[in-house]
Amino acid sequence: MSNSVLKLQDVSISQNSNLILNQINIDVKEGEFVYLIGKTGSGKSSLLKTLYGDLKLTNGSGSIVDMDLKTMKEKDIPFLRRKLGVVFQDFKLLNELTINGNLEFVLKATGWKQKELIMAKVEEVLKKVNMHTKGHKFPYELSGGEQQRVAIARALLNDPKLILADEPTGNLDPQTSVEVMQVLLELNKKGHTIFMATHDYALILKYPSKTLKCEDSKVFEVVQRKN
Repeated sequence: MSNSVLKLQDVSISQNSNLILNQINIDVKEGEFVYLIGKTGSGKSSLLKTLYGDLKLTNGSGSIVDMDLKTMKEKDIPFLRRKLGVVFQDFKLLNELTINGNLEFVLKATGWKQKELIMAKVEEVLKKVNMHTKGHKFPYELSGGEQQRVAIARALLNDPKLILADEPTGNLDPQTSVEVMQVLLELNKKGHTIFMATHDYALILKYPSKTLKCEDSKVFEVVQRKN
């Protein structure tokens, strides 16, 4: 039986005293690829923010990568984020640094000290996303798809048990979306658990996997029709 890397029980999520999601129960096992779907405003982002520590969990119980979301203190959040890989829709790369510089910056910020180890790690993660020849370039010199690959490489730096991807193909054209999706699926095959929020139903049809839906303040599993 696989271990849970993410488990929420009877969780409610509010923002500015507005109830957004109620009575959520989610269990994501090691090695799964899980989609989170739902209309804009249905609570996907609020759920993800709760998972990476931007929103405090106040109601119900939850754990993610062996950390308790309810008892977690402000000072624990950087530690949580080291154990998670987070990929955003808008890449969040630093334009004034090269690709290598972006990744080195993250490693140094999370306590890496030795230059040789840092350089080896940067090369390793860029190879995983097929971007190891582009390390000297700046983000603005890359296409959207290439920038998202770098963002995925950044998410891999601290060998996370779980990758949270928030609309990772949201700013990309259909062909590039497929390429980025294939990178994520390849990582999943290699053992990374992936929890991906998306509104790109074409991708879900093309690459079916376990799917959770946010709707009417609830989160429930969608049973996909077999063709």
